[in-house]
Amino acid sequence: MKKPEGGFVPAITWLPDYQKPWLRADIMAGLVAAAVVIRKAMAFATIAGFPVQVGLYTAFVPMVIYALLGTSRPLSVSTTTTISILTAADIARAAPDGEPGNLMAAGATLAVLVGAMLIAASLLRLGFIANFISDPVLAGFKAGIGLVIVLDQVPKLLGLHIVKTGFLRDIVSSIQHLPQTSRITLAFSVVTLLLMIALERWRLGLQLPACWG
Repeated sequence: MKKPEGGFVPAITWLPDYQKPWLRADIMAGLVAAAVVIRKAMAFATIAGFPVQVGLYTAFVPMVIYALLGTSRPLSVSTTTTISILTAADIARAAPDGEPGNLMAAGATLAVLVGAMLIAASLLRLGFIANFISDPVLAGFKAGIGLVIVLDQVPKLLGLHIVKTGFLRDIVSSIQHLPQTSRITLAFSVVTLLLMIALERWRLGLQLPACWG
């Protein structure tokens, strides 16, 4: 890979060539992306076991840094379900008491260690290792993560509070706590889901402008 002319700050090479007419479209694209990424990041923060505000940090800080230091235009930089699940597993071992201060310390340590390993992998050109991961393994992993995320959201949709101890035990615990379901929370959840489905069908029914085709 050719080393960027901007050295450690590649943005130096493209900022002088940035054209003013691009600004409006970039701002609109940023607002649309933020509307999706911010809420996802906050949800993924809770899945990882962190306070919800941590999602805001992970939604903003990495993107600003990558805008300055990144060299790939199409690369998407954001939080993911996979990272959230793996982080939750490690954080649970490092801070089993769930104390916010310990969670933040464990999370910061994990971020530094992962960053150091990624830098080392980049220097050693180890990206080819990902080619050895088969598609069935990735499909199974993603399906498992999807089930975990759905189960994690069910108690919230019902207004239940359960102690998470494992996938199967969480299912049993959720069933046992069904009599404690909050009717107000359940009603709000159902209305929200119906609204999302209606908006999706309405969006699909719209005709895209000719300039988008």
